[in-house]
Amino acid sequence: MTVERRRAPRQAEAERNDQALLDAARAVLATDGAHASVAAIAKHAGVGIGSLYRRYPTKDALFLRLLDLVLDQYLEAAEAALADPDPWNGLAAYVTRAIEFAGSLSPIAGTLALTEEIQAKNRRADTAVAAVIDRAHTAGALRPDATVIDVELLIEQLGKSPLIEQLAKQGRTDLAEAAAAARARITAIALDGLRAADNPKLPGEAPGYELFTERWKQ
Repeated sequence: MTVERRRAPRQAEAERNDQALLDAARAVLATDGAHASVAAIAKHAGVGIGSLYRRYPTKDALFLRLLDLVLDQYLEAAEAALADPDPWNGLAAYVTRAIEFAGSLSPIAGTLALTEEIQAKNRRADTAVAAVIDRAHTAGALRPDATVIDVELLIEQLGKSPLIEQLAKQGRTDLAEAAAAARARITAIALDGLRAADNPKLPGEAPGYELFTERWKQ
């Protein structure tokens, strides 16, 4: 029993450090991109660089773990959307939720050797998101010329907020809430543009999935 009691606080501390590292990786990636250094991530997390390397032997290992977790979030958000009885509300909730974590993926596209497990999880997430879009189309809630790629690219664009990132870099926590509220308003405006209504036809050809897949090739 004494051994278990001693081990439990250490395990809890390790879990806190791990979460701090993952949160720091998201934040540093948002401001520094794929060139984010492990030193900057460890400093942001408030842990020693040795602690980082004990948990993640390489920067790629840390980023792969982050990618795996973000794919879990995509899948969970899509499944929650499909569980909503209202197709439009489900889609809107998916977009709003995905914007919160989408920005942490883009900078590492094409920099990692993706595992089979991650590729399989990505396919499951893609299938679930496509079902969210199909259901909204079938219900007549989503404009007919908006594709799943349009929606995903919109999420990516709104997920990377120059305003929020600049304020974070400046340490302006006093403006963080106002910046988040401003993004919520922009998200609402964008969602309104996705509604099926008497809108002008979208310009050009619909984007292809290669805009995602080609970026992740090394």
